Amino acid sequence: MNNTSILILGAGELGMPVIQNIAKKAKNYNNVTVTVLLRETTINTEDTNKKKNIMELKEWGVELLPGDLSALSSELIAIFKNYDTIISCTGYGSGAGGFQLKLANAVLNAGVKRYFPWQFGVDFEVIGRGSAQDLFDEQLDVRELLRSQSATKWVIISTGMFTSYLFEPFFGILDLKNKSINAIGGWDTAVTLTTPDDIGRLTAEIFFTEPPIENEIVYIAGDTITYGQLADIAELLSGQKYNRTLSDMTEITNDLKNDPTNFVKKYRSIFGAGRGVSWPLEKTFNFQNGIQTTSAAQWAKDNIDWKSFNK
Repeated sequence: MNNTSILILGAGELGMPVIQNIAKKAKNYNNVTVTVLLRETTINTEDTNKKKNIMELKEWGVELLPGDLSALSSELIAIFKNYDTIISCTGYGSGAGGFQLKLANAVLNAGVKRYFPWQFGVDFEVIGRGSAQDLFDEQLDVRELLRSQSATKWVIISTGMFTSYLFEPFFGILDLKNKSINAIGGWDTAVTLTTPDDIGRLTAEIFFTEPPIENEIVYIAGDTITYGQLADIAELLSGQKYNRTLSDMTEITNDLKNDPTNFVKKYRSIFGAGRGVSWPLEKTFNFQNGIQTTSAAQWAKDNIDWKSFNK
């Protein structure tokens, strides 16, 4: 893994821990460089939080390259061809409608040796085409494109949902204030969860594994739990009884029909259906390599002030 140039796209909620862990492990090798592509406005920002991120990137020994992923494909190819590996941490926020395919095509046309596309999430192939979340079809297009060629080796990392999302009010499952939980699909419906920090650590481990992992989908997980187990965790940590309600798939489907462009309702439909959104821990890279990850219960214990909701 020596003499390798790595370009990472994006430095957000997932990008920062990926960059930190890749940069840290890169120091164990000879002539491994880590560069992050950021908008020039971000590099020269006056925003306090973004400034803090830029300072951290510099402290980690990462090079900052000004560039915009919304540029023409020819401009992206000119940038990408200078790197051996590209890791995309762009997220969906960079835009739908061909954005992921544009990146993948630019990577292939630039002759990049290895590509980690933005596929951190669910098992798109099990979910299949035409799902409630229309962004997923493009993820399948990217997979088909990568499989249709052999010059660029690729690695897809399936992570499930960010652990914190399950505890966020916007997702409409756990209501800490009113001590209630609304299961979607069924109480035995399972979801795989991983924290961004664990994804960052494991991405670095997967990246530097010898012999190199190539043309594979690698599954990782912090935890896989059912909505019933989530309710048990909330009751155990709060010491309070939670009111349990169930939204079955009929209700969830009707909700989406009445509000078809609602991003959260699309995701509730996917995670309520329960297909392709969970896998057993035994199947994961971290389990098979004895790497500890953060469970849902541990995350909730460390990050939620349960006493404040018991007043």
